Formats: sequence, C-alpha cells, structure tokens
Amino acid sequence: MKKIVIATKNQGKIREMMEAFGYLPVEVVSLADFGELPDAVEDGESFAENAQIKAKFYMEHTGCACLADDSGLEIAALGGAPGIYSARYAGYHADDATNNQKMLEELCIADVEDSPASYCCALTFVDTDGTVFTTSGRCNGTIRKWPKGHNGFGYDPYFYTREFAGRTMAELNFEEKDRISHRGRALRQMVSKLEDYLK
Repeated sequence: MKKIVIATKNQGKIREMMEAFGYLPVEVVSLADFGELPDAVEDGESFAENAQIKAKFYMEHTGCACLADDSGLEIAALGGAPGIYSARYAGYHADDATNNQKMLEELCIADVEDSPASYCCALTFVDTDGTVFTTSGRCNGTIRKWPKGHNGFGYDPYFYTREFAGRTMAELNFEEKDRISHRGRALRQMVSKLEDYLK
C-alpha cells in the first residue's frame, strides 16, 4: 500500500484530506509522523508553484510520495490580496486571529464594508519516481467585516458563500463545506487522478 504524506502542519487541512482519501488504497500520514522537519521556502509566484515546491521538498525529506496544497483568499477590493500570502498575511508567525485583524484593517483603509472574493486552492502530488500532477479549485463569495460561525479556520467566519446564501464558511458542516469549497473541488479532482494512477 502506497504511503502518502500530507505535507502540511494545518490540522484542519489534514482532517479534510484524510477524509477525502479514506477509501483509496493508500496509507495517509502527516508531517507530524516524521518529527521535526524544516519548513519549505514558499517562494513561488502562484498557488500552483508553491504547492509543487512544498510537495517536492517534503518528498525529498520523508522519502515518501507527498501531497501538498497552497491555498488562500483573493479579495477584489484589496487587489487580490492576501493571495499567496494568506497564511502569513500578518507576518510569518501569524495565526488566524492576527491575519483576520490585518484583513479588517486593510478593508477599512480601502473604505469598503464588503467585497467579492474567492478562495483558491492548488494541490500537487509528487511521487518518489518523479511523477507530478496538480489540480485546482475555486470558491466564489463575499468577504464582509462581521464574522459568523465557529466551524472552519482561517478567514472562514468572514467568507459569505453564494451557494448557502447568508451563511459563512464557518457556519457550514463538513459535508456542506466540502461540497462547495476550493479545497473540496481540488481534492475530488485529485482523488480521481490518484485512482487512475494507483491502478
């Protein structure tokens, strides 16, 4: 059975990916199973480039096939920010609270109460034999300055969905979020590619 390392330290992402790969003939593990590992330098210029950088980096450090994602929020009123810097919008050691505070400050500077926005995700699988493939997903909605809900992580309490009118990502249960989320869409494509690859 092939071992696939989920190359992230974000527990929310790990749960989502392990759920998605539950019925594939693979053993799914996280970076935590390999002790202390250095951080990959995410110096790409797109979500896809950063996902590939991370997947290759951790494949080399673990000796296992790796799956990495890079995802983030693009807010129209902020010129697409925070984009690829979503996880470290308020600095390299930022957490959800400080990133959200930075976002709210930037929306105030832009003098807007809400803005069209999109969650974007790129997923890259890299195997030890050099096989590489990438999938992507997008979820469109609206960023508003008042949060709702306690599920999810990141910017979810501020992201109002189109499909579930009036509800934020943080108000959805796992099944609802998975159906519309950027990562859910990218994961379904990745599962399909892995099914073909593992045959």
